Amino acid sequence: MTKRTIAITGGAGFIGSHVVRLFVKKYLDYRIINIDKLTYAGSLLNLKDIEHMPNYRFVKMDICDYEGIYALMKEEKVDGIIHLAAESHVDRSIRDPFTFARTNVMGTLSLLQAAKLYWESLPEGYEGKRFYHISTDEVYGALAMDRPEGIEPPFSTRASSHKRHLAYGSEFFREDGRYQPHSPYSASKAASDHFVRAFHDTYGLPSIVTNCSNNYGPYQYPEKLIPLFIRNIVEKKRLPVYGRGENVRDWLYVEDHARAIDTIFHKGKAGETYNIGGFNEWKNIDLIKVLIATVDRQLGRAEGEDLELISYITDRPGHDARYAIDSSKLQRELGWEPSLQFEEGIEKTVRWYLANRDWMEKVGSWSVEG
Repeated sequence: MTKRTIAITGGAGFIGSHVVRLFVKKYLDYRIINIDKLTYAGSLLNLKDIEHMPNYRFVKMDICDYEGIYALMKEEKVDGIIHLAAESHVDRSIRDPFTFARTNVMGTLSLLQAAKLYWESLPEGYEGKRFYHISTDEVYGALAMDRPEGIEPPFSTRASSHKRHLAYGSEFFREDGRYQPHSPYSASKAASDHFVRAFHDTYGLPSIVTNCSNNYGPYQYPEKLIPLFIRNIVEKKRLPVYGRGENVRDWLYVEDHARAIDTIFHKGKAGETYNIGGFNEWKNIDLIKVLIATVDRQLGRAEGEDLELISYITDRPGHDARYAIDSSKLQRELGWEPSLQFEEGIEKTVRWYLANRDWMEKVGSWSVEG
């Protein structure tokens, strides 16, 4: 007997495919509906290992198709939505902000309205229902780098106690932080967050918002920094670094993010926001040097052989200096924390891309931008 039916949007994308895989394999008594438009960043190659599972269904659909979404929810009796579908590349948003507004804002509104009307039509109403919206740390804007390197964040986990962990400032993004988006991408995500909260406050829709730091790991579309640079190092192509590579990001292994989504979907409180971070800040240039060292070692090249590939380019507009997530609320209330040390995650990630070059070639073209 099916216990729950959960629709996961963007389930053929990078993070979404990991969430779909986790739910399909872990919850055999759930029915998982993967809704994806299959744009450039989504590929069913990401889910070959579970495509024949009896509790899984793929539906090709645009989340902006309100009538289609409503009909699908009614047909499948969907009682939970995990919403990951989004345009997410900052450079693309600078070139084409309209697409980001359409997908990230109007697509989210389409899902919200369909869920609201369908669930309100049921005898039990919102009881047992959940709308989970995945957002980004970029909605908070930027943090200052105002603390000497080596100072720990104001919380303690296995990850943050690692010898390599650094905090580059005294401030961290927290759930009650002010929204200050600086790119069309982050502005579109901020707007979608506000709609989700408005539907909770206005209609009582049982929703949750999470804001996550940068993800890395297998199946990431190769325009993103880590897979793009792995590919370029392998092929000895230039590694284009914005500015001087001093921008700081907090990195989280994608499977740890999927575990957090699982925990929050089942245990989180409706109306709440939870930040998900890796307790793991790196300057871009330092991360790139770690990638070079890891790829060169796994390929049997000489240490430092490919450092000469680094090429500094003009910084992009609105490039935030530092992101850093405080996940202590999630750790304290729901017991989640990252499971992997960063070096271990990078080793696994590089090994996967080197072993899956056929996937890398099939999923799409490669950008020259990092």
